[in-house]
Amino acid sequence: MRQKLVAGNWKMNLTYPEGQALVTEIITLAGPAVAAPGAPVVVLCVPFPYLAGVKQHLPASGFHLGAQNCHQKESGAFTGEVSARMLASVGCEYVILGHSERRQYFHETDDLLAQKLKAALAAGLKPIFCVGESLETREADETFDYIGKQLADGLFHLSNEEFAQVVVAYEPIWAIGTGRTATSAQAQEVHAFIRERIARAYDGEAALNTTILYGGSANAQNAKELFAQPDVDGGLIGGASLKAADFTTIIEAF
Repeated sequence: MRQKLVAGNWKMNLTYPEGQALVTEIITLAGPAVAAPGAPVVVLCVPFPYLAGVKQHLPASGFHLGAQNCHQKESGAFTGEVSARMLASVGCEYVILGHSERRQYFHETDDLLAQKLKAALAAGLKPIFCVGESLETREADETFDYIGKQLADGLFHLSNEEFAQVVVAYEPIWAIGTGRTATSAQAQEVHAFIRERIARAYDGEAALNTTILYGGSANAQNAKELFAQPDVDGGLIGGASLKAADFTTIIEAF
């Protein structure tokens, strides 16, 4: 069976003391659920300055460390950037790539993300690769064409072995921070489409084994219904990951 996964994306929030307090509370509240049979993998994707400190607080199993981005080069004169190799050296196991906010505000293209994927995999990281459409694209009935292109241009250049390390996240941009959430049926429809495209690009086994997360304002109230869908394997959680009780409820939704 493919891995279930819940990743918390803190984005640019919390001071370091606040972050440490949140980690402690999450471990206390969610620890029993994470230790239970069939529990999802839990990944905390925290700001760069907090990575090493958070890693020291994580228990030996169940909880994993992730970053929110990386540079496409291994090293060099790129002031202010962080390489995948650096992330791995402080204990990161996962890295988010292609988040809608990176695509929108920092103009990251599918070509650039293809390079970042290679860099992350070379460093031994597991990429959480994001795709998703805007409200304008959805209302124009172009969702599947748009996401299909993101997958083809940004992801499907990988070998079968490389692709096996990737987690895919569907984040409808129109449902992030807007108070709107895709219905479970809408989420399932796109997840099933992504899985079909993976089967077409690789094979049926790769499609069945790929973890696909929902990343559009999943919360404590809707997680159980979303995760019950056959092709939804977990969530990339934004705002709700900053509240230990809500994040724990989402983990327990499995």
